[in-house]
Amino acid sequence: MSDLETISHYLAQSVVAATARSSEHSLKALENQDGFALMLLHIVASTNLPASTRLAGALFFKNFIKRKWVNENGDHILSENDVELVKKEILPLMIKLPGNLQAQVGESISIIADSDFPDKWTNLLEEFVNQLSLDDMVTNKGVLTVAHSIFKRWRPLFRSDELFLEIKMVLDKFAGPYMQLLKTVDENITANENNEAKLNILFDVLLVLVKLCYDLNCQDIPEFFEDNMQTCMSIMHKYLAYHNPLLENANEDDEASSLVKVKSSIAELVQLYTSRYEDVFGPMVGQFIETTWNLLVSLTPQAKYDILVSKCLSFMTAVARIPRYFDLFNNESAMNNITEQIILPNVTLRDSDNELFEDDPIEYIRRDLEGSDSDTRRRACTDFLKELKEKNESLSTNVVLSHINNFFEKYRADPSVNWKYKDLSVYLYTALAINGNVTSSGVGSTNIMLDVVQFFTKEIIPDLTGPVPHPILRVDAIKYIYTFRNQLTKNQLMEILPVMASFLQDENYVVYSYAAVTIERILSIRESNTSPKFIFTKDDLNNSSQLLLDNLFSLIMKQNSTPEKLAENEFLMKAVHRILLTSEDSIKPYAANILKQLIEIITIIAKNPSNPRFTHYTFESLSVVIKFNHDNLASIIEAIMPIFLNILADDIQEFMPYVFQIIAYCVEQLPSNMGIPEAIAQLYQPLLSPTVWDLKGCVPAVTRLLKDIIKHDPSAYPNLIPVLGIFQRLIASKAYDTHGFELLEYIITYIPLSKLQDYLKQIAVLLLQRLQGSRTEKYVKKFIVFLGVLSNKFDSDFVVRFIDEVQPELFKQVWTNFVIVTLPNIGNLLDRKIAFIGALNTVTAENIYTGSYSMLLVPTLDVILKTTVSESLVDSKTDYIDMDASEEITTFGSSFSRLITIAEKPYDPLPQVDVIQGVKMYLKNAFSKLHPVLLNQVTQGLSEEGRRALSSLST
Repeated sequence: MSDLETISHYLAQSVVAATARSSEHSLKALENQDGFALMLLHIVASTNLPASTRLAGALFFKNFIKRKWVNENGDHILSENDVELVKKEILPLMIKLPGNLQAQVGESISIIADSDFPDKWTNLLEEFVNQLSLDDMVTNKGVLTVAHSIFKRWRPLFRSDELFLEIKMVLDKFAGPYMQLLKTVDENITANENNEAKLNILFDVLLVLVKLCYDLNCQDIPEFFEDNMQTCMSIMHKYLAYHNPLLENANEDDEASSLVKVKSSIAELVQLYTSRYEDVFGPMVGQFIETTWNLLVSLTPQAKYDILVSKCLSFMTAVARIPRYFDLFNNESAMNNITEQIILPNVTLRDSDNELFEDDPIEYIRRDLEGSDSDTRRRACTDFLKELKEKNESLSTNVVLSHINNFFEKYRADPSVNWKYKDLSVYLYTALAINGNVTSSGVGSTNIMLDVVQFFTKEIIPDLTGPVPHPILRVDAIKYIYTFRNQLTKNQLMEILPVMASFLQDENYVVYSYAAVTIERILSIRESNTSPKFIFTKDDLNNSSQLLLDNLFSLIMKQNSTPEKLAENEFLMKAVHRILLTSEDSIKPYAANILKQLIEIITIIAKNPSNPRFTHYTFESLSVVIKFNHDNLASIIEAIMPIFLNILADDIQEFMPYVFQIIAYCVEQLPSNMGIPEAIAQLYQPLLSPTVWDLKGCVPAVTRLLKDIIKHDPSAYPNLIPVLGIFQRLIASKAYDTHGFELLEYIITYIPLSKLQDYLKQIAVLLLQRLQGSRTEKYVKKFIVFLGVLSNKFDSDFVVRFIDEVQPELFKQVWTNFVIVTLPNIGNLLDRKIAFIGALNTVTAENIYTGSYSMLLVPTLDVILKTTVSESLVDSKTDYIDMDASEEITTFGSSFSRLITIAEKPYDPLPQVDVIQGVKMYLKNAFSKLHPVLLNQVTQGLSEEGRRALSSLST
């Protein structure tokens, strides 16, 4: 069997559940051979193979490129021959593929371009331009789609000279052919208005052209587009107003047509031009406002128009933001028209919304709570109303409030029939009441014309405590509390919590999920925005935490039909985590039962990891149980290690970073007189395996565990060469060199110097080679901190010997060119303390200032004096980490997911020394030790600023 046949065979097996994992391992075993990437591409292109095999090949190729195209330093991993062949063949091959394969290979091109374009793929633009055609629209669609996937990465980037040079280079080669193609597509649409097949492909191409127009203009308006604005934006306006029945399926309610997608993208583009380039685009804004208004009042409530309505409303919001256009809306008649014709039709609950509530409740929740409803009508209307309210709060509040009062009257006349009117009223009142942005901490301020607490008492409490005509009203009431939790007192919230707890036993999925979310958010309220303290403590949950947790675990396990279904609702597990965190050590009596349930959940979801956030909060919850039960650490380790070892043995990469972090934390909590349990000790050698360190998301966690093993059991690795090999691997990496330094600090600190003596010179060589070669600012700072660790650990001239052992007199060059220059730029307070005190120890050693390096004393003292005394630093010594502000876990991937609950504390070789006052104390001590004659010489040698700092230090 040839290599091509072997790879095809494994790809075919990879789509069969029973052989998927083993075939993927087999493929990965082959991927290091030359030509593997090209063989994958040929399999994807082969029309003789089954469609499923080709698609599996395209997916594996994309993931292979993600993993193997470049390393963390941005250097190619594949051979240069493979790299050039892939680049040469991939674009022509992609163009010939069917749509589903084209999409995957197109993404692969985008991944390659992300690292190689423009510097290492200089001919890519020429390939794009050469492949474009004035008559082959199928090819054009493929080429333009890939171009968009590459250029769209400019959208969120900060402005920089490098970015603008890249955009200019693209414009110079691409803008002309782009504009020609845009005009050609427009002409072809006009010529083929009755040809449905041609119209469909032309509008597919037009859609990508509009998106590319946004890409090319996203940072600044290029001169080319300013010169061609009339031509370009007239075409855009034409298709914003365009209508053709051939492009609309009257029987389709949900799927947007290509014409609707084009209009949505045009609305987004026009919003950009209005917000950013109104000074040149201003003369054309009026016609777009008129067309957009006509669109908004004519579109039906069907879901297929949702994104278009949202984008049009976003454009209108941008218009309202500009003072000279706001006058269009700033009167009672206009505000009434906006409310009646635009806002009310688009925030009223539709049958499709009700169906989503019943048929796909988790999607209903996510749209509402996570901001995944950014393209929904309700969210866009809310943003528009908010802008109008900010400009004229009295007018907008009074107009909308009059409608709200009318709706309440209709609701009260017949609640069972008119329940949607109350839903509408609560939604509108909430939108009116909120001032400013809603953050993870809740609403900061409210509309002074409205009393949210009175509304809560009158309209919300009845739907919490009594029967409701529809469960959506119950959800509205719960969400009102969620939204305005900061406006309620702790006593009010204490009364609400039991009601929320009762809803955890409700049969309705959305009701109990919202209750869990609201409980979690209430328990997350802090004494102030900057305080680490929460208003609710373990005493507040003394009599309820066990029942709350039992109900939540019951709801989670209720969805136990498959691992994916069980992990579907991360909101429940997030509530579990928050309750455990608030309860702290009061959970001890039933900790064993919680531990058992969490292990059961991990065992189930490990069969098919599907929801990264559910997984994250499951392991966070497990971490809390361990954190507050150190007394039972041995039994906890005994309980968790079997499932953890299975996860490692089965190579469940999504879970491995969590497993290593928790094991590391357990080792950190072991009493110093207790050996490392055998269940953990058996990982000593596997930890050194290169395959473990190949998993990018695992590196910080594995480093932490390896450090902890060395600290707790310095004899764990009699042969230090493999451990130092890990250090060498990490220190060579721009992405992981910090972890290399961390590991080296532990090696130096906890392993006897006698065992390290033979390796010190080679360690110094590796560090200095990187310092001389591909250093980064981060590397230099960590190198100086490491010198500080050495100086604080050993005798004061150890640092000099460590460096001069590599080459005589090298210490002076390193100290002058790197240490003195970089010391003032070390911003992290702990690093600064270690580096500054280490530097003081080194240069004030008698053999330094009396020997050949005496010239280093004054400039070192000068820079430390100026940096330490002149700056007013705030002591940030706290264990507080704001979980609400930490990065949200959205995907399994190469990035490291840190468990906040058991976050590693940074290594501090001087824990007894304050991070602020410690350096000043050492400075005073250093000067006090100097002989008066030398002190006078040093003082005279200081800069004027240094002498002022010394004088300030002495007072």
